[in-house]
Amino acid sequence: MNRRQALATLTALPRAVAQPPRRRNVIFVLVDDHRHDAIGFLKGQSWLETPHLDSLARDGVHFRNAFVTTALCSPSRASVLTGVYAHRHRIVDNNTAIPPGTRFFPELLQQAGYQTGFFGKWHMGNSDDAPQPGFHKWVSFRGQGTYNPSANGLNVDGKRVPQQGYITDELTDYALQWLKSLGPSQPYFMYLSHKAVHAEFEPAPRHKGKYAGKPFTPPATMAADGDMARNRPMWVKNQRNSWHGVEFPYHNDLDIAEYYRLYAETLAGVDDSVGRLLDAVRQRGELDSTLVIYMGDNGFAFGEHGLIDKRTAYEESMRVPLLARCPELFGKGKTVSEVVANIDIMPTVLDAAGTVPPTGLDGRSWIPAVQGKAAGVWRKELLYEYYWERNFPQTPTIHALRGDRYKFIRVHGVWDIDELYDLREDPLESNNLIFSPAHQKVVNEMRARLFQVLEETNGLTMPIWPDRGGSMNRRHPGRSQNAGFPPELRRLK
Repeated sequence: MNRRQALATLTALPRAVAQPPRRRNVIFVLVDDHRHDAIGFLKGQSWLETPHLDSLARDGVHFRNAFVTTALCSPSRASVLTGVYAHRHRIVDNNTAIPPGTRFFPELLQQAGYQTGFFGKWHMGNSDDAPQPGFHKWVSFRGQGTYNPSANGLNVDGKRVPQQGYITDELTDYALQWLKSLGPSQPYFMYLSHKAVHAEFEPAPRHKGKYAGKPFTPPATMAADGDMARNRPMWVKNQRNSWHGVEFPYHNDLDIAEYYRLYAETLAGVDDSVGRLLDAVRQRGELDSTLVIYMGDNGFAFGEHGLIDKRTAYEESMRVPLLARCPELFGKGKTVSEVVANIDIMPTVLDAAGTVPPTGLDGRSWIPAVQGKAAGVWRKELLYEYYWERNFPQTPTIHALRGDRYKFIRVHGVWDIDELYDLREDPLESNNLIFSPAHQKVVNEMRARLFQVLEETNGLTMPIWPDRGGSMNRRHPGRSQNAGFPPELRRLK
């Protein structure tokens, strides 16, 4: 065969056709106030059991360093749906309305032919539970909702419907009914947003007493002795005796140990929900091809640094559980050490759906990181921000830069000191190195980098909105000192 004949033969062969990206089904489960180590296999407390969450890690991937960029419900959820920091989407607290023109990524999935469903807690700014753009199916409730049936009921596709039972189970019921209605060739995105495990904790009846009497190991930094002597900022010391401190928690005689046990019992219902979801997808024959993501909207402190709740830039507040399962996409039994965050959910889901994410996001798809393709190109630090709230004035405005080894924390608007922690040598963040001569180079570099990141992302202007809600007083607005706390949670005198 001469050269001309060979060329004729090659041109006669069928050309390879570029295959369109795989349009994977995606299930995203967001859980309220789920701290990073409150999972069975991580042994946050030795007796905690979460078999279905454990299976997600065993058959998928566990992200060891997953964070939120604002440890507060509305800002964190908005960052999930927009892929940008709070100072960019402007939903900086739980009262600020969604700015006009805000676009959430499920709208892009709809344009790509996906069926989309939302089930659970929306709690975005001061919006109600009305259906939001981007979702074909809608099940939600007002504000925080209630664990058991109340007069408000649910909003199902714009209609008020009575709540029938325990909210974690009922939301799962609605999600599975919707899943069952979808044809086998219809791509879908499910967003299951649980009320659990938000206070005041209320376990499902089947889980009440599950952990009664189990020993609670308090965090090492809970006691005032020692921890407070290592350059702890004054605002943190003062907060110990505030609404969010262990000395006077919620202005009550709350027992922190029993509080955690009740939290763990409430979490058991969420674990059951994950098991039901996995079974349903398995029955559809889609388990290994579906991307299932489980994440917390922020962490929660149970005594660390003498604090409870979230909002701060300490690990217990900003660090969250993140688990994912899709063996076809990235195998099984993996652990990822790269720093990932809530801002990465949007580009990751769009990546899995074969849809190109918009430009200009602060987040990025972590699928390459799971596949081992991010070496040398992944982020080296993460910005954290929290903006002071008038109805919870104990915590100041905070900006932080969390790197692989060091964390720099800067407060704004109070006369106090900054913080630097060596996370490798001091993972409990118990020794503030801000005055250490040996660390001044790190302090100066991280402070400069913090402001550089803020400038690059248009974050140097403080978002300030008109006051909404309570004023500065020593009680939670609208609550009595003991409201909402059952007698068994009150420390016996």
